[in-house]
Amino acid sequence: MITPGTVQRGRTRIRALSEGDVVVDSDAPLLVWEHPYYPRLFFAPEDLRAVPRPAAARAPRSKVLGRSELFDVVVGDRTLPGAAQRYPEAPVEAMRDRYTLTWSSFDTWLEEDEVLHTHPRSPYVRVDALASSRHVRVVVGGQVVAESRRPVVLTETGLEPRYYLPRVDVRMDLLTPTGTTTHCPYKGAASYWTIDAADAELTDTVWTYETPLAESMRIAGLLCFWPEKSSDLELYVDGVRTGRP
Repeated sequence: MITPGTVQRGRTRIRALSEGDVVVDSDAPLLVWEHPYYPRLFFAPEDLRAVPRPAAARAPRSKVLGRSELFDVVVGDRTLPGAAQRYPEAPVEAMRDRYTLTWSSFDTWLEEDEVLHTHPRSPYVRVDALASSRHVRVVVGGQVVAESRRPVVLTETGLEPRYYLPRVDVRMDLLTPTGTTTHCPYKGAASYWTIDAADAELTDTVWTYETPLAESMRIAGLLCFWPEKSSDLELYVDGVRTGRP
């Protein structure tokens, strides 16, 4: 895992847009890790296509990067409040005049010409989807909800393996789709189900990627169970219970 405080130069083009207007366009942003999972992006002033203006709101302090300055970002006749920060006392001098943008303030992020979701990708995260013959069994209140000997095991750097099962091996009559969606920068958009079994209602404990990103196509349409969310959801792999809350 990457050590917090690590700073590296990016090697891919990054753009952020607001309502179709390009706000930043950089061939080499700085990648800065405040935690081990993924980096924040820092942009040189000349990469900004909008005007940063000091914000009235107080800026948060980073344990890793120190004191920060908060900026509103002016795009044409629109102002995006608190959409940029700068860390003038950052431990790495090259960061001190650069701006990092608040991810949620912009409706579109692009790495080269691919849309980014949720947060920047880390160059140190690898995702693999592996065919397997392991015996996966899902039980709720003594009732078998799914059982398969042909899962696809998805491994992602720093995370526990996930077991994706074909729908023909799942009691789909016990699942109810919900309106919940989440996004992953490596897998794409996920949709969720609630399990109704054995007098238990376990909300959003099953997910799928119907149309995942290219690197995760092997899990397209398969179902994954989330045992960490409820102690009533038991997931067994080769007879051993895994993923307790």
